[in-house]
Amino acid sequence: MGDRLGVPALLSDWLFTSAFGVYMLAALLCSAEYALTRHAANPHAFAVRVGRSGVALTVLGGLLHLGSAVLRGVATGRVPWGNMYEYLSAVGLIAVGVWLYLVFRHDMRRMSVFVLLPVALLLFLAGNRLYAEAAPLVPALRSYWIVIHVAAAIMASGVFLLSGVVSALHLISSGEFTRKKDKPVRRLPPAEDLDRIAYRTGTVGFLTLTFAIITGAVWAEEAWGRFWGWDPKETVAFASWVCYAAYLHARATAGWRGRRSAWINVIGLVVVLFNLFFVNLVAVGLHSYAGVE
Repeated sequence: MGDRLGVPALLSDWLFTSAFGVYMLAALLCSAEYALTRHAANPHAFAVRVGRSGVALTVLGGLLHLGSAVLRGVATGRVPWGNMYEYLSAVGLIAVGVWLYLVFRHDMRRMSVFVLLPVALLLFLAGNRLYAEAAPLVPALRSYWIVIHVAAAIMASGVFLLSGVVSALHLISSGEFTRKKDKPVRRLPPAEDLDRIAYRTGTVGFLTLTFAIITGAVWAEEAWGRFWGWDPKETVAFASWVCYAAYLHARATAGWRGRRSAWINVIGLVVVLFNLFFVNLVAVGLHSYAGVE
């Protein structure tokens, strides 16, 4: 990793790598707590101490991660989400921040390993496959809309990651793939609690995505002279919006609440990931600003 723009860029890279290592260690401790817990309602005291240590490390990793983003912004003199490396890093940071809120608000600590591992995978891909040296924005992105539109898209992606993971855990907890009496299932929170948290986070993500699509349309009109042109990025973003609208509708509809709506939420996450990776890295369109050579 280069230090083309001096010490802040080098420190940002170092903090990013450190955050990844701390997240992996936190995931190890959280997985140990999950393995040592026989039943969610009766956790072992040692398992609880291990899990709390994992949360403490997650907080430390989040602070290192935040420092990396701030220093990247200092080094470049702009917002730290101008390419895919920075975008994925920001999505991971949002996911960790919102998850820590859920941990302290809803006692979701034992589920941390299922969030930390996907976040660590995002950071691994960002740092090893999609890394871009600190540099100014490309001319097409030099607009105040990058602060508004892209920040909303990052927030939505991070929240949807959590919502989709929790819905997947809800399916497991409700016996979709295994028997409810199996030990791994008994360690999960009740399916009803997972369903409620997935719905609440999904609602926040949907509202944020709606705002991102609206502000993106305004930016498109300013930059390209039209609000909508069915560019690959626009098309898949709209598809994800439809998926999450369907999820919220299904979640509020008798007969669809529970497993059926959870499946729709998981499908929505798949569409978001498709948009994040395939559309950004493979498809060619007006939104091709990944910064990957």
